[in-house]
Amino acid sequence: MTMDSLIPLVGLIGWLVLAGSALASYRLGWSRIARMALVWLAVFVGLFVMVEWFLRAQGAASALL
Repeated sequence: MTMDSLIPLVGLIGWLVLAGSALASYRLGWSRIARMALVWLAVFVGLFVMVEWFLRAQGAASALL
């Protein structure tokens, strides 16, 4: 592992600690945190699927022309 690949990893861990401490400050129960995480996961997966579908449809349409 080089120094160039270590710096983003340290930054990512720092951001995860920051987000985790912000979430812990709300003192929510584990079930509520899991539900919120699943909702956010569904939002991002839904957006990914919509964008992927749009790009595939756009590619298919340009192949027809």
